[in-house]
Amino acid sequence: MELDKDIHESGEDYLERILMLEEEKGPGKVHAIDIANSLHYSKPSISKAIKKLTGLGYLSVNRHEEIVLTDLGRSIAEKTYERHRFLGEWLMSLGVSKEQAYKDACKMEHDLSDETYAVLKKVAQKGD
Repeated sequence: MELDKDIHESGEDYLERILMLEEEKGPGKVHAIDIANSLHYSKPSISKAIKKLTGLGYLSVNRHEEIVLTDLGRSIAEKTYERHRFLGEWLMSLGVSKEQAYKDACKMEHDLSDETYAVLKKVAQKGD
């Protein structure tokens, strides 16, 4: 399954960041201000993105203003985050600095086809 074409790279980044914040704070404990602080964006920008992602069915916001990934949103977030971690680690294993590896992984995670990603992962695992 390719990443959802209705969601843009920035939307995938928001979902991924929410998942990462959930790992730190716990599910159902993420607020818009947490995302704003984490990404260094303004709260109005985050609120606009949250509204859009909620409308597309990737998030829900409960009565306590806690942001929750829907099953669809979680699926995309987990896939994006897994790609990010794998690609970053793989690039570091090739000699790329940690900072640069994760910057590049962030760009690559969105654009690789499932086929290419699977082959890269298979080749990397053979080297383990």
